[in-house]
Amino acid sequence: MLLNKNDFKINVQSEIGVLRSLIIHSPDSGLGKIVPDKAQEWLFEDIVHLDTIRKNEYDYYVKLLLYFLDADKIKGKLNEIDSDVYRGFYKPNHANFHNSTRVIELQNLLADILTDANVRQKLVAAICATEGITYQLQHTLLATEPAQLAQILISGTLENQQMIFAPIPNLIFTRDIGITINNHILVNKAAKKARSRETLLAKYIFFNHPYFKNYQQNIIEIPNTVQHFLTTNDDNDEKSSIECGDLMMVSKNHLLIGLSERTSAVAIKKTIEILFDKKVVEKITVIKIPNKRAFMHLDTVFTQVKKNMWVILHAIGKNYQSNIAPAYNFDSAKPADVPEITQFFADEMLKPKSFDSVELLLTDVSENDLGSTQKTEFIYSGNQQFPHDLREQWTDSCNVLALKEGVVCGYDRNDFTIKAFENKGFNVIAVKDLLTKFESGELNPNTLENTFITMPSAELSRARGGFHCMSMPICRDF
Repeated sequence: MLLNKNDFKINVQSEIGVLRSLIIHSPDSGLGKIVPDKAQEWLFEDIVHLDTIRKNEYDYYVKLLLYFLDADKIKGKLNEIDSDVYRGFYKPNHANFHNSTRVIELQNLLADILTDANVRQKLVAAICATEGITYQLQHTLLATEPAQLAQILISGTLENQQMIFAPIPNLIFTRDIGITINNHILVNKAAKKARSRETLLAKYIFFNHPYFKNYQQNIIEIPNTVQHFLTTNDDNDEKSSIECGDLMMVSKNHLLIGLSERTSAVAIKKTIEILFDKKVVEKITVIKIPNKRAFMHLDTVFTQVKKNMWVILHAIGKNYQSNIAPAYNFDSAKPADVPEITQFFADEMLKPKSFDSVELLLTDVSENDLGSTQKTEFIYSGNQQFPHDLREQWTDSCNVLALKEGVVCGYDRNDFTIKAFENKGFNVIAVKDLLTKFESGELNPNTLENTFITMPSAELSRARGGFHCMSMPICRDF
């Protein structure tokens, strides 16, 4: 799947520029091995049906991305690739896999770096050490061909279906493994043990794959505090964790970071120091969101739709206001469910700015960072109706992915939120119908505007992540 590393561009300066390349991970066999007693430990809300997720849901996401980002891979093949004979189109280690260099499969990136014997030996040793694998089995893994080994390291399952360690089912949420900040990549530092192998795989890919060779100096890791090894498991103040669903690159010089149950204050402080020292951005805004499962990451409570438009959960918006002075240590006497918003500037670190509400911050982004001359508008989860606002936020109504400005995809089950999009003038179309119209030429991805694409979601939504979560943009137009 390799293309010339000199043709591979890393640059993301917004959430809504035309999407040119991204990393995804198609549901692997590990998803089908989650048992009820382990579901929440592995950060899923329920067990899922693998074939349904693949054939009836995620495959539509792959087809949609290919039509927008790499149309030559799919145009004219829509009926063929869904036949039982040709289903290898969706399977990373299959001869018929699409192998797009724009819709990039993480498992393929892993297989690529495993062809290097030195990388293979180090990565396998690291995983075997953390997973408690026997020395003999480690040698078996080292002798496995790269494509199959990549599948094993992700799914935890040998070719004979024997499980040798836990799967990492959350890897479908590639947003969390890293974020592209201009031409830099910040690698995640997982908060939960269930995702620690994802961090390891991401590091090895970013530091060893030829795609990223020209950007080695631009890959950023967040270290632990010096005293972290002296703290107890319950001492969250010194834990350094940052998951990239809490980070949003909203403009060339502005990064948002959520202080959440998955991203710690100590990691945010270090991130601010590193990014300002490297002159990657000029300002960083920290949003302290409720430390609750429902508000797992920043992108579960709002995402951007257009320069002047955002989809947001009303409960963290204008209903919650604060006049408390900002503090660099993010300490606060405020109630836990009230967002605290503090904006820091590289050239005036000691003079932070605060915002009284999330909506005021996002309005500032739209008007001052992005230069929008139109009134900033908000689409509210559940059309701002209780209990649909909270029900639909739980199933990721605020977690949409912009394929380009004004064209987003989200779950079809969030009826009231979709109605709110319609009320703002959006056309709503099911992905299956849209693909048919693309294939016939009736519609064109390049000319599509103001459209909400509904995606099937019965099983995917059980995993607690939407399409924003299921994407790691590598390049967007400015």
